[in-house]
Amino acid sequence: MAKEEVQISIKIEPELRDQFMAVAAAAHQPAERIMRDLIRAYIAEREIPNAETIAAIAAVERSEYTTHANTEELFKTLGI
Repeated sequence: MAKEEVQISIKIEPELRDQFMAVAAAAHQPAERIMRDLIRAYIAEREIPNAETIAAIAAVERSEYTTHANTEELFKTLGI
């Protein structure tokens, strides 16, 4: 069964649209596909927990990943 598609519209500056369309054309990719991929990536990055976090938790539980925190170095890196 085919998925139903809906159309969305956004307001952007004409220059930004023109730049985007030019980049899409140069990449030989339909703008619609790029936008769908961007939306999927945006959603995936904000999943809680995201796939990277789930993989890290699983590695720790299998004792495949360990780290040692050095608070002095961490504070130095953070400028604290």
